[in-house]
Amino acid sequence: MQELSDVDIHVYEAVASQVVESGGAAGLEAVVRATGLEGDEVRDSLAVLAGRGYVVPQGDDRYGLGPHTFEVEY
Repeated sequence: MQELSDVDIHVYEAVASQVVESGGAAGLEAVVRATGLEGDEVRDSLAVLAGRGYVVPQGDDRYGLGPHTFEVEY
């Protein structure tokens, strides 16, 4: 299994936080604001995370969490 980059972990944590706070999916713009990264960098990271099943695209630039075997506390 390939390791995630620091950026990917940062983006994943922002998605997880947004999902917990909203009770639904995380929007791209909210993740960009939460991370302070450029939109293209967040999109690239979300593509990596989606490809590995960590996040699930839910349409309209929104993402949910994929199944995982670790705990995230917020």
